[in-house]
Amino acid sequence: MPSSSPSSLVDLLVAIRRGDQPAPAGVDESLVPADMAQAYRVQDAVGRHMGPIGGWKVGASGPDAEPACAPIHTGTIFTDGATVPHALCRYLGVEAEIGYRFARALPPRDGEWTRDEVLDAIGTIHPVIEILDTRFEKPSSQPALVHAADQQNHGALVVGSGRADWRAIVPQSERVILRIDNDVRVDRIGGNAAGDPLRMLVWLANHASRRGIGIGRDVIVTTGSSMGTLFVAHGTDVDVSFAGLGHVRTHLA
Repeated sequence: MPSSSPSSLVDLLVAIRRGDQPAPAGVDESLVPADMAQAYRVQDAVGRHMGPIGGWKVGASGPDAEPACAPIHTGTIFTDGATVPHALCRYLGVEAEIGYRFARALPPRDGEWTRDEVLDAIGTIHPVIEILDTRFEKPSSQPALVHAADQQNHGALVVGSGRADWRAIVPQSERVILRIDNDVRVDRIGGNAAGDPLRMLVWLANHASRRGIGIGRDVIVTTGSSMGTLFVAHGTDVDVSFAGLGHVRTHLA
């Protein structure tokens, strides 16, 4: 079937990512996932066209809310100081986040991963910048389940240097400063609506296990925004600093 007439949401998202179809203003109701389980199946199917998984994003709307997640593929992960290519993202929604890199894999298994097992597998903690994007004409324009299926609106991830003494860091007490072109735009303590990010890591380990994916060794997991989302223009320099973690910087070409 021609890419201009996708037979499913998977076909549509893949066609947009390949440049075979322009970003649409919306989708037919028949393409909206029925629930989160179906949205995750769309993520998995689209992901098979996107290369290896190098990370995950996970977040929650509140300390007791069910988290939601999406795999992050290696082609969208960058190191501190890198330039994010202009062609990668149409929209640039900047978020300051805290990430954890796993030193040991947590592969799929029949039993649940315990909190102790998950925490023992963590290697380092990192300051990160996530860039939100959309495969649609405008951000936040589709039903929530469509955006969930669209890799939770992930565009790019820039990862700063890590610290091995991650247990000494209390994310909820970290001061975060965001500078856009050297202008301070955010200066606050904490700010992640999900509260304790370690709860989300345990949830993710078992969720990814049930999906038959697991968490690989050296995978980075980013745990939600400490500041909401700030949309900026192409050509912007972004600098994020956490008091206990240091800086991460990027240029958004």
